[in-house]
Amino acid sequence: MYLEHYGLSEPPFSITPDPRFVFLSERHRDALAHLLFGITQGGGGGFVQLTGEVGTGKTTLCRLLLEQVAQMEDSAPTRVALVLNPRLTPIELLETVCEELHIDLDDASGASRRGSAKALVDALNAYLLDAYAQGLRVVLVIDEAQNLSVEALEQVRLLTNLETPTQKLLQIVLLAQPELRRILAREDMRQLAQRITARFHLTPLDAAETGEYLRHRYRIAGGTRFPFDASAVKRIHAHAGGVPRLVNVIAERSLLAGYAHDVAMLDARWVDRAAAEVLPASPARTRRRWAIAAPAVALVFAAVAVAAWWWTRAPARAEAAAVAPAVSAAPIAKARPAAPRATGLDAEAFAAALRDTPLRPGATGAVVEWIAHRLHPAYLPTAQAPAVFDAAMQEAVRRFQRDHGLHADGVVGPATLMALAARGDVPQLLGSLGEPDQGVK
Repeated sequence: MYLEHYGLSEPPFSITPDPRFVFLSERHRDALAHLLFGITQGGGGGFVQLTGEVGTGKTTLCRLLLEQVAQMEDSAPTRVALVLNPRLTPIELLETVCEELHIDLDDASGASRRGSAKALVDALNAYLLDAYAQGLRVVLVIDEAQNLSVEALEQVRLLTNLETPTQKLLQIVLLAQPELRRILAREDMRQLAQRITARFHLTPLDAAETGEYLRHRYRIAGGTRFPFDASAVKRIHAHAGGVPRLVNVIAERSLLAGYAHDVAMLDARWVDRAAAEVLPASPARTRRRWAIAAPAVALVFAAVAVAAWWWTRAPARAEAAAVAPAVSAAPIAKARPAAPRATGLDAEAFAAALRDTPLRPGATGAVVEWIAHRLHPAYLPTAQAPAVFDAAMQEAVRRFQRDHGLHADGVVGPATLMALAARGDVPQLLGSLGEPDQGVK
């Protein structure tokens, strides 16, 4: 749709691992060098491990590696078995490796070797010895290796026992997310971990590399005028965290928005809108937004409370001024006892309550006392002292939520807290405003 609008010959930010679009940052060049080392060192080494977060380009580097291996066919002929789906049993893994290397799984008598670990390993060993005699290297590349079961990892380790007196017959490359490092750090994985001769962890792009990455892909796709200004590039990097896949997703959606609104040069506003549409909501970002907004919300409630406090007391002050002589001559009436402080919250406590929600079952304290006070008597007929956020109070919260159009889950979150605060009046403020009036609900 947008290709003609931007003068492109093909989509520049597809998330498929096309080696033509590969951008080799310094980290990616180092990673590729480690993979090539694992190939060219022949049978002299053990495992090569490349890890990186989701979307940092591991699979793209794997595709580029296979292309380079094909180009080395004359000088270093290599056979590669690529396993893309490692969620396999040990037997299924052996069968997949044999199929990738085009090993006949039927013996001379026509009987199938499938289902037998010994028969499969024997067939693989015979193939590796024949390849060694012909001067061929054999490499097993396992993508998403963090998904291998412990049993399958042990089977992979045992494959490195296929060797001659001088070298290994099979070189193994593991591409994985960081979880693999934690798995191999376990005590029962030490035998495999000790056989890893080269390790590299692929990190995201920095801000400058993100800009170069965007320009590189746009140029490969036939673009001549880069459509993102400096602020847009900066926001793409901030939203994506330098992860190439997320950079592609945000940039692609931004181009679509520019095409739909006939905009040639995109700024940070378009990127922010695109990121909001395509990126999943982050709990951490949501908590940060509430942490930032809570003081402002508390100040608003404080201002409203001051106004309400002042308004409700203005008639009383006028009446007191009119009858001041009579009051001075009459005996002083006994002052009303103040309501318990537990039924009110100051602005700081209310802001903390907004930040710390939702409440856990069994919680107690000033916030729970305040909630119980707001629910009594319409939703919580019996108020216990001290108040506990128990099953009865949760059910009262559910009834309150249903009556006020909220999601009736019994969880006291920010929306429920503010609805409780708005019930009848605003939250009572203590401290500088004095004790709450006894009649406040």
